[in-house]
Amino acid sequence: MATKKPENLSFEEALDELSHIVAQMEQGELSLEQSLKQFERGIALANASSGKLQQAEQKVAILMGNDSQAPLSNFDSNLD
Repeated sequence: MATKKPENLSFEEALDELSHIVAQMEQGELSLEQSLKQFERGIALANASSGKLQQAEQKVAILMGNDSQAPLSNFDSNLD
């Protein structure tokens, strides 16, 4: 299976893969070359995730009218 580019993954997919990479590296069974490759992939995933999070924060700010003083409220998923 081909590995997707980090920017083509959803936020959740990127976090899942990043968690998997961290677990692999913590086990200490990867060679130096494999560790460096996984580290590089992890940095790319973290950067892509950070960018997606910033985009989401910008959308929320726009939806709230860019009012930094607007009160936050709990999300109610049980709207009738």
